[in-house]
Amino acid sequence: MPRVSEAHLAARRQQILDAARACFARNGFHATSMQDVISEAGLSVGAFYRYFKSKEELVTAIAEQVIGGVSTLLDEVRAMDPPPPIEDVMRRLLRTVDPQFGPDGVFPMALQVWAESLRNPQLAEFVRTVYGKIRGHFDDIARDQQAAGRLPADADPEAVGAVLFSMVPGYALQRVLLGRPDPDTFLAGIKALLHTPEKS
Repeated sequence: MPRVSEAHLAARRQQILDAARACFARNGFHATSMQDVISEAGLSVGAFYRYFKSKEELVTAIAEQVIGGVSTLLDEVRAMDPPPPIEDVMRRLLRTVDPQFGPDGVFPMALQVWAESLRNPQLAEFVRTVYGKIRGHFDDIARDQQAAGRLPADADPEAVGAVLFSMVPGYALQRVLLGRPDPDTFLAGIKALLHTPEKS
């Protein structure tokens, strides 16, 4: 039997992930069964389970694709010398994640995963790990800003990182639930807060 190429395996895996995203977007995470995804992908049960054994594995793989893009972007930002201002970092980040708010995007599903993680230990651990990694990037960005003289020398980088990180799920939550604000409006708010003059 000829050996299956890596490209074929990767394409089949992506076919399954695309089918899972379509099912989750249409029916929700909890109401989607593995059989739903198998039917959507047009595969046999055996072929499907070669790649994924559970819905949690599907969710993890989908989220890792998005998180991987965000991590790459933040690594690129940290490699810049001098580091760009915080509002520029957030602008790059929001423009990267913004396509994920469409019908097939990952953020509507993220809300379901957050809720499911409250009762599912496997998803809870995944959420902690993934968001902890992104949070660490923001702590490092805060340290870079401090070294560049854009934050006070006595500022706590982890405190700043916590606030910067919270802007992303806060923006996502509003976009999913309210359909707004658009990225430019949100960025204008960030810029105004960062440049609020002190009272004399």
